[in-house]
Amino acid sequence: MGGDEVPRVVMCVDMDAFYASVELRRHPEWRDVPMWVGGAHRGVVLSANYPARAFGVRGGMSSTRARRLCPHAVCAPPDFDAYTEVSAGIVAVLETFTAKVESASIDEAYLDLTGSERTVGPAALLGERIRAIVHDEQGICCSVGIGPNKLVAKMACNAAKPDGLREVAPADVVAFLHPQPVGNLVGVGESTGARLGPLGVVTVGDLAALPRSAVQAAFGLRAGALLHDLAWGRDHSRVVARPGERGVGCQETFGRDLLDDERVHAELLRVVVKVTSRMRAAGVLGRTVTLTLRYADFRTVSKALTLPAPTDLTDEVYDVARHLYAILRTPRSPVRRVGIRVTGLADIGAVSLQPTLDAPDRGWRDAERAADNVIRRFGPTAVRRAVLTRRERP
Repeated sequence: MGGDEVPRVVMCVDMDAFYASVELRRHPEWRDVPMWVGGAHRGVVLSANYPARAFGVRGGMSSTRARRLCPHAVCAPPDFDAYTEVSAGIVAVLETFTAKVESASIDEAYLDLTGSERTVGPAALLGERIRAIVHDEQGICCSVGIGPNKLVAKMACNAAKPDGLREVAPADVVAFLHPQPVGNLVGVGESTGARLGPLGVVTVGDLAALPRSAVQAAFGLRAGALLHDLAWGRDHSRVVARPGERGVGCQETFGRDLLDDERVHAELLRVVVKVTSRMRAAGVLGRTVTLTLRYADFRTVSKALTLPAPTDLTDEVYDVARHLYAILRTPRSPVRRVGIRVTGLADIGAVSLQPTLDAPDRGWRDAERAADNVIRRFGPTAVRRAVLTRRERP
């Protein structure tokens, strides 16, 4: 490593029992009873909640075996549209804080935060903020791992489960990895673990202690070298972000389709409040507002408008959102979902905010930041717009 190279900081965010957690939002009465998503008596278990896992039920297990282990469990058929929608909402949260987000799967993502502490703050504090936002907006829990590369971040995330955060500093990587069972090492499956047994390998440290040549003799030059590197916490793979412009977005699918424009306006405001509060937390301003509407027949339309100056103010973004809604609205067509995305982002410190001549010394930006602080301390309902207290989410 060159003397001037900035140490890498990678975060892994993994949804806890993702499919099952999404189903539990709709069926809170199942929260304390064993349940899984998948086939009831045939097929496989896609995801199991933690009460079911206590009986040995695991994702990938046949439903027949799961039913033998836990005959009284509840089974929910999968709803992949719902899971995809929640996953997209979570990625939108992550992209608020960095453009370097890699979706490893529907329920897992990596963030490269290298060099970003000045703008987004310490990685552990950001991880807790992400966990709080995901829980508040999506109603599910996630675990976060932080380390100097993707391997260590993933293993730290696994160690934090369920619903926790673990940070492993570069100097602590060996102490963190080596006591763990070798089966915990990312990249070591059942077949690899079985082949390591005859070599006397029980822990990750045992694997690291083997000569590199011995591991290569057992697994081949390339695979053996990779295994040996993993045992020492070496991983040079990069976080590969999806193409596209970084933005801050949020969407809401209503409990029932809405035909009343006034109610849609209230829900639109609810979404805008979430988007702009995240922008302020990330220290960014945006210029382009995009509104997406999905109707009851699943027809989806969107339209964007670029502001003359960047903003993070709720009222300014909401005014644009209402204007776009008036353009897109189809009369007598119930609305199923609304989404807001703000792009054209810039760090607030790099933007000159020119007040108008009649602007007070302290205005809406100060009031909204004060409200953000209260919400972070006391929860999402501590401070709300009056219209959002009168109209609860349908």
